Amino acid sequence: MAAWFRKTGADSDGSGDAPEPEGEEALDAPTGQIPGARLSKIIEEADGTGSQAEASEPDVQPVGLAVPDTAVDLDQALADRKALIQLCLYAMDRARSGGVAERLEQGLAAIGVTAMRPDGQRFDPALHEAGGAVPTGDVALEGTVAETEVVGFADRGRLLRAPVVTVYTRR
Repeated sequence: MAAWFRKTGADSDGSGDAPEPEGEEALDAPTGQIPGARLSKIIEEADGTGSQAEASEPDVQPVGLAVPDTAVDLDQALADRKALIQLCLYAMDRARSGGVAERLEQGLAAIGVTAMRPDGQRFDPALHEAGGAVPTGDVALEGTVAETEVVGFADRGRLLRAPVVTVYTRR
């Protein structure tokens, strides 16, 4: 990899105005390594931020985009978001792989949906659902969540699903 960078003058992160490797140099180029200038062009072409291409025929005019109704679009986007979150929670509950469930949880957290595991916190019936009780002789533990049986979720502080918990109770 270092040989390719020396030959082309590319930065270690692939940015810079280094030319694309050709001939022998192309063989030294690391797999998947794309110079920054070429990557920018690829992105522009893919997402439409590049210059608009000419019409295929001289007398054909480009079609403009319709002006969106922002209120309707926002309502639809919020409804779609809610449906996707519910679908992700459903899939996470049924995921057989811990890695898949973890990845879904990370994806939800990235959009503001956080998991609730209140182990060690004071039981709050407004936020938690009691699923069981564990007897304790320690008065300090009474009314504290011993274990989370089913993870709960909140969307930016708004409760979506209460966690089902086991609570310490006095013997």
